[in-house]
Amino acid sequence: MRKDRIFKLADSLKSRKDKKKKLEEDIKSINAEIEEIEKELSGLMLEAEVPNFSRAGSTFYLKNVVHASPLNGQKDALYSALKEHGYGDLVVETVNARTLDSFVKEQISLNQDAMPEWLSEVVSTYEKPSVGIRKA
Repeated sequence: MRKDRIFKLADSLKSRKDKKKKLEEDIKSINAEIEEIEKELSGLMLEAEVPNFSRAGSTFYLKNVVHASPLNGQKDALYSALKEHGYGDLVVETVNARTLDSFVKEQISLNQDAMPEWLSEVVSTYEKPSVGIRKA
């Protein structure tokens, strides 16, 4: 009886993970299609000098979106410049959550299965049971 429930849940978990992976692939594909369509539509609107129009209950309009990134190899210089000019609050130090998980796991392993004291003063940990899936 318990084995039947385990197998039913395992099948359900695999099905959901497979569905999630497929949806993520679909989203990537749809985003690429959207980008291509926006590029073509905005080009045609610019060429026809049509800044906006209404269709099927929606208004379509041209807009410029500014994207910025540090010059290659200039991230530290950018941060320094922002701080020097009074915009230091834009600079945010961060540690990727998965990187921190791996680091803490490594430190525990190197410290006889205990978290080093200096780390335990600034990091909390918990273990969450999970089920991995791989092809047989």
